[in-house]
Amino acid sequence: MKYSYLFLFLLLVSCGNPDKNQETTDSSKTLEAGNWRLSFNVEDGGFKELPIQTTVDKDGTLTIYNSEEQIELTDIEIKGDSVYIRPPIFEGYFAGKFTQEGLIRGSYIKPSLDRVVDFFLEKGASNRFSEEESDDFEMAQLPQIWEVVFSPDNPEEKYIAKGVFTQSGNKVTGTFETTTGDYRYLEGTYKNDKLYLSTFDGAHLFLFEADLKDGVMSGTFYSGNHWVEPFIGKANATYELPDANELTFLKDGYDSFDFSFPDENGNVISLSDDRFKNKVVVAQIMGSWCPNCLDETKFYLEYLKNEQPDDVEFIGIAFEYAPTKEKAYESIQRLKKKLNVPYPIVLAQYGSVEKDEANEKLPMLNHVISYPTSIYIDKSGKVRRIHTGYNGPATGGKFDRFKEEFYSFLKELREEVST
Repeated sequence: MKYSYLFLFLLLVSCGNPDKNQETTDSSKTLEAGNWRLSFNVEDGGFKELPIQTTVDKDGTLTIYNSEEQIELTDIEIKGDSVYIRPPIFEGYFAGKFTQEGLIRGSYIKPSLDRVVDFFLEKGASNRFSEEESDDFEMAQLPQIWEVVFSPDNPEEKYIAKGVFTQSGNKVTGTFETTTGDYRYLEGTYKNDKLYLSTFDGAHLFLFEADLKDGVMSGTFYSGNHWVEPFIGKANATYELPDANELTFLKDGYDSFDFSFPDENGNVISLSDDRFKNKVVVAQIMGSWCPNCLDETKFYLEYLKNEQPDDVEFIGIAFEYAPTKEKAYESIQRLKKKLNVPYPIVLAQYGSVEKDEANEKLPMLNHVISYPTSIYIDKSGKVRRIHTGYNGPATGGKFDRFKEEFYSFLKELREEVST
């Protein structure tokens, strides 16, 4: 899908309600404090709403709410009727216009991927889904655990997941866990045997709609306006995904993990460098564009803050979709600066995050199936564990168990004597 961004912004492509077409030339517009409802059109050529709840504080900060997650957007620029909003860390941004009082229309743009999604930002609306506004519904209890398959009829795209949900009234929160990570904080509603869930994490737009009957779920997953796939599920209280520590491993013929990639200063870094000798190393295959990688990076920073180890090193190995090396390093630097990352992040690849190409850059691995993937290396340089994906804080108990296991395993590695 090709666009001229300047042309797009000037026209601000219409995306839905014909009653919201009145233009205004008032040059004193502001984001007033209060509730605002952000909605995206995720159906290319039609209209399918992905709604998100937001608020604006008195200081002008716009906060996005996804269940327990809150994302603050402070980089907001208003020029006359035009509005630019830039989420932290990630590349995408909003370009919009006040088209009438309390209503902004425009486009959410991700330049490196050449993707554009139309949006509305409307003052006053507090409900996430319009279904919440009506009392005409039959209260039912949604099973907590689901065994789910996405793209079940497509062998090349098919993958498994575990749905984990909590219900309060007709409000539902939770996520889908997969072998490559979770779909982060989802929030929505369940009533009249229909489930609606959405999230916008600053990078990804996810909408899930499903019909439920007799313990069976049949639905559609929208990722922005560029990807749509079906999914099916069945209630299964004992369902578990495969062990994340057993999906990726060293191929036969390899007895170590190593690489040589440059950092933002042009310094080529390798695990054979002195800084890594006789230390436990966690090498994180990641991307600055990846929310699950962001969650994992925050967790690693929390570990470093809590433990302050002098015998543990972290290093990020970035695969970036930015089209140029300069843009890729800009994205990495933005991530490092925002989170205050003290360890190096090297650039393994730019212009593509295709996993087949990542496999070529790291030939010792049987495959790269997820961003992130973390390799745990002991003080002797031996790979002791490879953890595929990252099911983060949105998964609740699973994340708590991972956290305990991580701290325990690194303690074990640190106590070993290098040989």
